[in-house]
This record gives sequence, C-alpha cells and structure tokens, in this order.
Amino acid sequence: MEIKTVGICGCGLMGSGIAEIASKAGMNVVIREVNDDFLKKGMGRIEKSLDRAVSKGKLDEAGKKDILSRIKGTTNIKDLADCDIACEAIIENLEEKIKLYKDLDNTVKKEAIFASNTSSLSITEMGAATGRAEKFCGLHFFNPVPVMKLVEVVKTVATLDKTFETAKAFGEKLGKVVVSCGDSPGFVVNRLLVPYLLDAIRTLEAGVATKEDIDNGMKLGCGYPMGPLELTDFVGLDTTYYIAEILFDEYKDHHYAAPPLLKAMVKAGYHGRKTGRGFYDYSK
Repeated sequence: MEIKTVGICGCGLMGSGIAEIASKAGMNVVIREVNDDFLKKGMGRIEKSLDRAVSKGKLDEAGKKDILSRIKGTTNIKDLADCDIACEAIIENLEEKIKLYKDLDNTVKKEAIFASNTSSLSITEMGAATGRAEKFCGLHFFNPVPVMKLVEVVKTVATLDKTFETAKAFGEKLGKVVVSCGDSPGFVVNRLLVPYLLDAIRTLEAGVATKEDIDNGMKLGCGYPMGPLELTDFVGLDTTYYIAEILFDEYKDHHYAAPPLLKAMVKAGYHGRKTGRGFYDYSK
C-alpha cells in the first residue's frame, strides 16, 4: 500500500517534526491534538522550523507555503478516518496510548497501518489492544525529527511482513535511514545509550571528575558531538529516568538502574534544557 495521507496524534516536539517531514515528502498530513492551545503551539513550531530553513537558504517562501498547505491541524479524531497510516506521538504513558489506539481503531479505515513513536514501551501490548495487531508496528523517530536521520522500525510477533515492509518504505520516503528491530524494550538505540548516560552520571556522582571533564573526555577522546551529561540535559533528565525505570523493570540489570543523583535531580525539577537547569544551567 502506498502511503499518501499521514495521520498524526500529538503535535508536540515529535509529532510536529513528523508532520513537517511527511509534508516535505509530498504527503498530506492530518495532525490531531487534544485542544486548540496545544494545536496552535505545535503548528507554530512547524512554521518556526520552516522559517529557519528559509533563513538558511535551504527553502524559499513558496516552498514553505507549499509544505504548510499539506498540513491540516484538528482536535477531532474523526478527521483521521481516511489516513493510510496513523502515527502516535503522545505522552509516554502506556494506558493513555492504549486508550488512544482503541479510539483510532474505531475511527480509522481498516486497511490503515498504526505506528507508535514510543521509545521504550511495548509495541506488542499496544497492538493487542486493537483489532489490527497485524497492521501495528513501531516507528521511533529521534529529536529533532527534521534533522536526525534515523528511524527505528519495530516489528512485533504479530506484525505482518507486508506491514513491516510498508513502514520501512515510509521511513525511507521521509528521507530517513531505517534500522529494523524486534519489540524489545529500548529497541537498539536506547538499549545501548541509556547505560552510557547512567554510567556518566555515576562517574559524576562518585566524584571521579567534573561534569565538564566528563563531557570533554567523551567529545575529544571518543569524537562524540555531545558529552553524555550535556546529552542527558538535551534529552531530559525526567525522560532518561523514565526510560531507565522501564528498562530496569524488564531486564533487572544494574546497568539500567537510575543513580540516586538522577532521581534526586528529577524530583527537584531539574529536567535539563526544557526547565532551564539540569547538569548545566541554561537560565541565562
């Protein structure tokens, strides 16, 4: 099945980014939020992203208008009825996602594929809550979506091969490099990344080195574009903590256990860049 119309639930950082790249690829997009305020903020984020592309000479005004013309914002889930793929990018909460998919299952045409952008939750469990588990897969994009080249396409034990191949083709049409994987918590990237971030926090917690030295060590010694503590601030300490909890609950491996320092900072509201303070101070 050729995907021509993309439905997206959630117009936050991830949902708005997926909408932008889908429209850039020539597809029609319907993006749904729960209220007008969230929708307006998300649509504004897309426009700002395109404005940056115009200012850098990567896009002209006519191209910007063309991209925006293919994106329709809505608060009515019924407007997603005719989409060929429904991508979910809402809060990382399994109960909320399952509730949404049950509503989508009763709304979206039966031949459509469902895909979740979750970074850590069970794709299998979400699919089982619908009447189309064989048409269910994971599509895990990375932030910021218009810039990051990777997408993890996740296949469950119930996902049909043709669903998986269609999802892979969709990711490639969006200009992404596809990594294929099974439905295992953390998939590929977070399964490897999260222990690295947690070990950096433990190194700081133990007083082995300062945050600056830890980050410079990995940037200049290993060629990483960002140090682990700087990256944790970018991802969000709360997000890192949440994913670590899920991975530890699944694997019972100490490498996935959140250090006390991370838990304390999350409880204190130091979530990284988005709150103005994490391991570094962004208030200025």
